[in-house]
Amino acid sequence: MNIVNRLKVLSFLQYFIWGSWLTTFSSYMIDTLHFSGAEVGLVYSANGIAALFMPSLIGIIADKWIPANRVFMLCHLICAVVLFYTTSISDAGSMFLFMLFNAMLFIPTIALLNSISYFCLEQNHLDAVSTFPKIRIYGTIGFIVAMWSVSLLGFELSNMQLYLAAGSSVLIALFSMLLPKVSSSKKEKKKNWAETLGLDAFVLFKQPKMIVFFIFAILLGATLQISNTFSSPYLHDFSLLPEYQNSLIVKYPSILLSVSQMAEVFCLLLIPFFLRKYGIKRIMIISMVAWSLRFILLAFGDPSPFGFMLLLIAMLVYGCAFDFFNISGSLFIETETNSDIRASAQGLFMTMVNGFGAYFGSVISGHIVDYFTVNGTKNWTSIWLVFAVYALMLAVIFVFSFKYKHEPERFKADIINH
Repeated sequence: MNIVNRLKVLSFLQYFIWGSWLTTFSSYMIDTLHFSGAEVGLVYSANGIAALFMPSLIGIIADKWIPANRVFMLCHLICAVVLFYTTSISDAGSMFLFMLFNAMLFIPTIALLNSISYFCLEQNHLDAVSTFPKIRIYGTIGFIVAMWSVSLLGFELSNMQLYLAAGSSVLIALFSMLLPKVSSSKKEKKKNWAETLGLDAFVLFKQPKMIVFFIFAILLGATLQISNTFSSPYLHDFSLLPEYQNSLIVKYPSILLSVSQMAEVFCLLLIPFFLRKYGIKRIMIISMVAWSLRFILLAFGDPSPFGFMLLLIAMLVYGCAFDFFNISGSLFIETETNSDIRASAQGLFMTMVNGFGAYFGSVISGHIVDYFTVNGTKNWTSIWLVFAVYALMLAVIFVFSFKYKHEPERFKADIINH
């Protein structure tokens, strides 16, 4: 098996692990363990907390002391043990601690996988710009396959999804041994602590437009976490209505949710055109409006024929809502920073979105869900409309607060170069 195919398998397994539980674990905690919305939000906030500091810390270890592929293998082996033990936990406090431990080791492997891929492609004289996207797409496929597997096997409301993730973690750890050794960067020029920790990117805060951009990175990161945390429990709750108990949506909600990832692939292809044509400000506004539209469609969707169409459109809109900020935002950072701080700036962007944004989104949304829960019954229409208003308010405020002059020629060149 050549190196590209090995990296494709690695990408597939990496996101298969995440897809095994990320969108369905909340349903297991709510419907089976009877956790409150706030408790579920707390558990999901573990990803945000881990994303604040662990990628940088593990990255330093991989750069300076232990080859990245060995660190990658060790992280996944430990994650397998943690996930296996977590299957027996039934209280919210312990669940948070163990999922935090898992996140502290799993989240960094996402960045490590990218580093390993770039190293292997370079060693084999392959162009990363043209080759890596073909590898990364297998990650999205892995996520989708995991969601379908969990749904078709009936694992959505059981701890079997964690067993599946644990087994896959062992598999990817063993498979990573087939990769060549990734050498450390000991020969690189000595960096100061600010550079090592990525703190040099904070120079961007001297620009008012970047301050606004990063604030909205946090606020939009929250919308993504809201969607990941509560979409599955929402679909499962249709089983409480007699007329929908046997509907396909209730039986296989993850299959419907996987349409979101499929739409994400399509929208990814539209980004270069939209960035050149409309610029980052307009497509970020489109993203915020898309999030609002998704929440509105979820509010009024149901398993009836017309309601199903609303839910299906909500899944399709997700692709635009996610890609038009997360991916476009990353490209915007590329065009606004020089080569000395690009890596640090990208790390700062991900910290804002997947760290602070994910944490606040998980915690606050959990309390909102509890506020609209009476005698164990959730008023999902009100819940989704609150989130829709939130996203729409972001769009309105962003229009007036983000000052940015679009330069199509420059952006086109930057996209081609990167």
